[in-house]
Amino acid sequence: MKRSSERMLTTHVGSLPRPQAFLDVTPRPGEPAVVDDATWQAALRAAITEAVQQQAEIGVDVISDGEFGKSNWQAYIMERVSGFEGRPVQPHKWSYIGRDLETFADFYKETRPELFRLRTRWVCTAPIEYDDAQIRRDIGNFKAALDGVHIEEAFMPVIAPGSVALEDENLYYANDAAYVQAVADALKHEYHAIIDAGFLLQVDDAILANVHDLLSVDGEANYLRWAESRIEALNYALEGIPPEKVRYHLCWGSWHGPHTSDVPLRTIVNIILKARAQALSFEAANPRHEHEFAVWEDVKLPDDKLLLPGVITHRTPVVEHPDVVKMRILRYATIVGRENVIASSDCGFAQGTRTLRVHPSIVWAKLESLVEGARRATRELWS
Repeated sequence: MKRSSERMLTTHVGSLPRPQAFLDVTPRPGEPAVVDDATWQAALRAAITEAVQQQAEIGVDVISDGEFGKSNWQAYIMERVSGFEGRPVQPHKWSYIGRDLETFADFYKETRPELFRLRTRWVCTAPIEYDDAQIRRDIGNFKAALDGVHIEEAFMPVIAPGSVALEDENLYYANDAAYVQAVADALKHEYHAIIDAGFLLQVDDAILANVHDLLSVDGEANYLRWAESRIEALNYALEGIPPEKVRYHLCWGSWHGPHTSDVPLRTIVNIILKARAQALSFEAANPRHEHEFAVWEDVKLPDDKLLLPGVITHRTPVVEHPDVVKMRILRYATIVGRENVIASSDCGFAQGTRTLRVHPSIVWAKLESLVEGARRATRELWS
């Protein structure tokens, strides 16, 4: 993985808004196909090519395929593995939102009424097996889109074991450890396929932070044990992959809400640093977590690690001024060293095909500000 050795490099977390032409031929879940498969596949390839070219033209250094081949950052894996089935379940009083769902019930009932209704949950009812057809398609499309495009590096995001193997979803394996290992074994195929194709691997682990409220009811130690076990599963799935090829992304959930019960970074930082990943990607522009740059004043960043702090955010449609981006970059560069920072985004901008946190035109404007802010930081840090 390249470092910011001569200038401040830029990247983002991965998911990007799908072009309208692609949305027009993509059915919603449960709906019949809009066009034949060949037409849809061609639209997918064209969308990825367009996204790659846009990222390169803006000047982003380390880019993704936009995750266009996935229906959702997390649920997509259920289209690539067998052994799970959807079952209706009553919503937990907090769901993945945490205590916020209780504290701000009036807000969530108005904006997210589905959280209070019967929902479908994936549960494991049979042996977990992985089908590599879709990852082979995604790799092929990304390679084709990158042909002739000048960038520094390319990465592909994949879900982490901890964001698949949740609590109380195993109805087949003898115990939680066996279940988590089966999930990790399945994900190994996707991890290695991306590395073998020559890309960087990003493992997305939003759930690790989000389940804090649910699991800490019986004590903080219960949650910390759970988090440790999921990082151990990730490391097991990453066996044989050089850490310098891996980015680990942690966030506090991309939904718009108060987030007053988010677990502090300080609580989990020593756990996530155990991941066999050179780079740690996390939210740093989010107003609930922006102050946590101070964590790195007390926690020493290991010599073999990099930070990918978010310096632009999906939390607001406001386009960050390049000087704000520069300021955020300088905070981290001052603490851990300029060569140990790559400027990034807080989280993805489109967690699913039709899940959009900010308007597409604003996403691209934010990325332009990211690149310009990094240029300004470069002038100050390498002057």
